[in-house]
Amino acid sequence: MSNLSFSGDNAARWFNALRGTLFATPGQAGVSLALLAISGWILVAFVDWTIVSAVFQGSDGSACRVPGAGACWPFITHKMGLFLYGRYPEAELWRVHLTGLLALAGLVPLMTPRVPHKLALSLYMLVVFPILASILLYGGLFGLPRVGTERWGGLLLTLVIASVGIAASFPLGVLLALGRRSELPIVRWLSIGYIELVRGVPLVTVLFMASVMLPLFLPPDVTIDKLVRALVGVALFSAAYIAEVIRGGLQAIPRGQYEAAEALGLGYWRKMGLIVLPQAIRIVIPGLVNSFISLFKDTSLVLIIGLFDLIGIIEQSIQADAKWFSPQTASTGYFFAAAVFWAFCFAMSRYSAALERRLETSHRR
Repeated sequence: MSNLSFSGDNAARWFNALRGTLFATPGQAGVSLALLAISGWILVAFVDWTIVSAVFQGSDGSACRVPGAGACWPFITHKMGLFLYGRYPEAELWRVHLTGLLALAGLVPLMTPRVPHKLALSLYMLVVFPILASILLYGGLFGLPRVGTERWGGLLLTLVIASVGIAASFPLGVLLALGRRSELPIVRWLSIGYIELVRGVPLVTVLFMASVMLPLFLPPDVTIDKLVRALVGVALFSAAYIAEVIRGGLQAIPRGQYEAAEALGLGYWRKMGLIVLPQAIRIVIPGLVNSFISLFKDTSLVLIIGLFDLIGIIEQSIQADAKWFSPQTASTGYFFAAAVFWAFCFAMSRYSAALERRLETSHRR
């Protein structure tokens, strides 16, 4: 009886809280009911399109041309390898899988709070892993067949651009933020000029410059891989935004912290590396993660310079393969891409929230 009474009291408290929040006044009740009705309609339509009316079997688009058909899932299952790896040779996919395992071997313990040796793990991810990943994915050494970047695509290319962009733009952003606050006028002016110039142009322009204009300034016998040019452009573009995020954290540090570090006799770089930057980065974790999420989504823009990331390879498959033509093929492909991007971005945001709680940077009262 006590358990039943306890459950009843809980239900009553939940009901009163719900009524006080959503139905406190007639106006609030009307808005709440309208929003609940719209949400229910969207949910029913979504379930109908993705499950109830969806097509789950078929060898081509004819199975999805039935009137009233929903999502064309056979298109995704038959093209899954292309969406994940692009045109990377099937016989060499073990190299992609090994690269992923090596990344997880360093990233998971690095992101786990209680795992020791963070410095060694950071050096592995920033120095050792990029070398191993480039050797494995590109080949040409140790008997590995060369796989040109023109054959990379899909989710593989998206993750390569995003991970390299994040890893390269963060230290560049820190240096630019420090440069913008430098007491040396030439350093400060150059940092400000770079940040304002890059933030004043869209990423599309930077990618066009890296892909089309840069080769015009190089000697005829010098060529730089298109993917490398895109990686450099993305990293330099993102660094300007990260610099402003870091600068906000530096400005939030009390002047007393700087003075205390100077009183201990610490030089500029030790003062920044040991005292100021750790506090500043903890403060701006939400802004940093927001920049990383934006960078991850902006990787889809490389399609305009002929690199087929996840969205690019899906769009190419929709337009080029007449076998899978149907009214639902395009919407299913784009829904799959949206779900993949959402999963990665949601994971980054949840990890950021957990990191904030652990470091107590939310300052909640």
